[in-house]
Amino acid sequence: MKVFQKLFLISFLLLNACNHIEPGKQLSELDIERIQKLNLLDKDETIYKFYSEFKNKVSGNFFTDKRLAKYWIDEKNKAKNEISSAFYQDIISIDTVYDAGTTYCPYMLITKKDKSQFKVCVEGKRKEIKDFFEDAINKWKERKNVN
Repeated sequence: MKVFQKLFLISFLLLNACNHIEPGKQLSELDIERIQKLNLLDKDETIYKFYSEFKNKVSGNFFTDKRLAKYWIDEKNKAKNEISSAFYQDIISIDTVYDAGTTYCPYMLITKKDKSQFKVCVEGKRKEIKDFFEDAINKWKERKNVN
């Protein structure tokens, strides 16, 4: 039984060690190519901060110099895939939710001009989450009227 507990603890720690907010420049070329194939990143676009709820291959939440975006690729059921983004000029509001309950990450609710919505989720220390949210909102405010 102790071996099982140790393996479980090691697996848990390894999975959680991957889930942190990171600068976009730390993403691998493969990650960047995958995001580009999802049409969430142009060749001349820069990711500032990135967070994955699982593996980068499956999940990503980020903001760039042009947009906010998120993706979830369900490896077993493509009907559950979610790929969403909004260019800053298409966003009418960003609402932050720090306390999303025990089973959900803090998130920003993005509302677009067409009234559609999606969530950009991040997890980490409170200051890291706050910095992510504030940096994304500041980038939106700076870029929303730029064509």
